[in-house]
Formats: sequence, C-alpha cells, structure tokens
Amino acid sequence: MQSIRSVLFTAAAITITLVAFVFTASLALALAGIAAIIAVGSAIAAKLNGRPVQARARARANPGSTQREMRVWNDGRGTIIDL
Repeated sequence: MQSIRSVLFTAAAITITLVAFVFTASLALALAGIAAIIAVGSAIAAKLNGRPVQARARARANPGSTQREMRVWNDGRGTIIDL
C-alpha cells in the first residue's frame, strides 16, 4: 500500500509540475507577444513622424552687409531661430 501511495504522489507531483510549466510558458508567450506588438507600434509611430525641415530666411537686400543671414529650422522639439 505504501508503494502505491508513493507512486500516486509522484504522478500527481509530475502532473502539477507539468501544468505549472505549461501555464508559465503560456504567460511568457503572451507577454512576449504583447511586447512585440508594442515594439512594432512604436516603430510605426516613429516612422510616421515627419523629419524636421530646415527653413531659410530670405536673402538680405544688401549683399555687402557684414551681418549674417538669419537661420530658422525645426529640430523636432521646437523652432530654432539663429540671429
């Protein structure tokens, strides 16, 4: 009787271990899928953002002037005006 009980407990422990392994693996797979979807969405969103476009001010009327040309551009975080 003792050996039958031992065999049953061993079989139950193996079964519980396998169920826990399958449950953990399925959770890990679901988490990896969610992370992949977030990464793909982030990559698509980054690709859809426009590149900053450099804008130039009009040329000065007096070409012999010692003053520099004003530069204006957008670096993606705001407009920069270099006087």
